Amino acid sequence: MAGWLRRKPIGSSEHRDGKMAATLSWPHLMALGVGAIVGTGILTLIGVGADRAGPSVLLSFAIAGAICACAALAYAELAAMMPAAGSAYSYAYSALGEIFAWVVGWSLILEYSLVVSTVAVGWSGYASPLLTGVGFPVALTQGPELGGLINLPAILIIAVVSGLLLLGTHESARINTVLVVVKIATLGLFVAVTLPYFDVSHLHPFMPYGFASAAGADGVQRGVMAAAAIIFFAFYGFDAISTAAEETRNPERDLAIGIVGSMLVCTLIYILVAAAAIGAVPFTHFADSPEPLALILRDLGRPGVAHVIATAAVIALPTVLLAFLYGQSRIFLAMARDGFLPRALAVISTRGTPARITTGTAVLVAILAGLLPIGEIAALANAGTLIAFMAVGACLIVLRWKEPELRRPFRVPAALLVGLGAVFGCAYLFISLPEKTLLWCLVWNALGLAIYLGYAHRHSVLAD
Repeated sequence: MAGWLRRKPIGSSEHRDGKMAATLSWPHLMALGVGAIVGTGILTLIGVGADRAGPSVLLSFAIAGAICACAALAYAELAAMMPAAGSAYSYAYSALGEIFAWVVGWSLILEYSLVVSTVAVGWSGYASPLLTGVGFPVALTQGPELGGLINLPAILIIAVVSGLLLLGTHESARINTVLVVVKIATLGLFVAVTLPYFDVSHLHPFMPYGFASAAGADGVQRGVMAAAAIIFFAFYGFDAISTAAEETRNPERDLAIGIVGSMLVCTLIYILVAAAAIGAVPFTHFADSPEPLALILRDLGRPGVAHVIATAAVIALPTVLLAFLYGQSRIFLAMARDGFLPRALAVISTRGTPARITTGTAVLVAILAGLLPIGEIAALANAGTLIAFMAVGACLIVLRWKEPELRRPFRVPAALLVGLGAVFGCAYLFISLPEKTLLWCLVWNALGLAIYLGYAHRHSVLAD
């Protein structure tokens, strides 16, 4: 049992297989964060949130943003203290112990793999009609669960993004920044077009379903907090920034700026878009719509703008893939360096990137995206994220208590409150997940524990 709780000394790192090139600065990190956070969530969850909370979905966005802000602040302090590629996994290894680090790393594998696969399938949903229109076989645009053979467009976009990452971190970061600007401009266009139609009467009644989460006559949970539990998942992605620590020129300063800055930018974007949407038309017009922003624009007689926004969103959507593929490969790299995965995977290429890990990660998520029923398991990504966020909040509290003398280039104000906010806020959202998701999360972690006991624990570098 004592071996399960052994902790990795803070500041120790394994680079005998090569160190990655430090080429990133804070603008790159902010673009990475915004690229990961602003994805399909804002394009779809505004409708789901409006269905659950009505106009008070604005409050739901603020609450979800506040919970994420606590996690982001905890990430910022820990990332500046421990600029390691492993993100929450590395923090848990140093603060909580080996078994906790394994659970967090295993949860991050779940989060990143399913997010990448799901977004790739979502991108394929937009691209496939264009391909089939020029004679591409329909059977090659859908996985077996939809009656097809394989989802080749999803595999293709994963291959393209992986190729960018193999080309070099700095090069892929520059392309990501351009696409993020396109994405922000697209949402800015939506706000600019809809804001003149703002009608304050659409905000009344502001809280038609109340504040607390409660089941309605149709069995659906509604209320401000019910919407917040769903909307939360439009915010995560900033944790991918912390995986870039080793490749950041000035990690002690730039990581905190990137993490906190991207969260502030995205929260502002989300609230502006939600306010413009709620004010433009009655929320019942787009509640639970799979394409709420386009639907609102068509209601306002602006179908051309709706088409522009849909097209731009598809072009910019690969930024989510890039951020999460990048993050997952760095988590795998840190775990391989620690012996939890075969150390041969940790080799750094001549371009300063973990080529073996990146290629292996791409193959894994391509199989998921091309063949498996993503819709059935995508919600598991949410469980993995919340476990990691709770662990980071706990790490902040534990290290402030156990090692207060450590140098902290960025210090979170009211650290205890911030840490507790991350732990209990995410715990509330975790238990709000569907029972089926929680059951599969238990199965995933049982499998992870078996792998830990059978392989990882014995091969850990701390066991040497």
